[in-house]
Amino acid sequence: MHKIGVIADHDTVLSFKSTGIDTFPAIDEAEAADILMKLAQENYAVIFITEHLAEKIRDKIDLFRDKMLPIITLIPSNRGTLGIGISDVKKSVEKAIGADIIFEREGRE
Repeated sequence: MHKIGVIADHDTVLSFKSTGIDTFPAIDEAEAADILMKLAQENYAVIFITEHLAEKIRDKIDLFRDKMLPIITLIPSNRGTLGIGISDVKKSVEKAIGADIIFEREGRE
């Protein structure tokens, strides 16, 4: 059975504890990278990671970009968003269907 995990700072992890999702607090990018690799080996299907940590370990995240699993999704931290997560979604949609259907309207305004 596949699992879901969250890699985030301590405060952000607290908001996921009651959901039943496995939580993994990371103090810095080295710890986040180690946790990410461990979760991938342990058959986690979905891994949420805060943008603030993800921007520092892009090379590790990119190792899984063309694989079915794990699905790595960037989320805002308790400090807010950097816009990286939504940018990744936009790129994935464009790649999948060949057009920007999500932000098409924003580009014209």
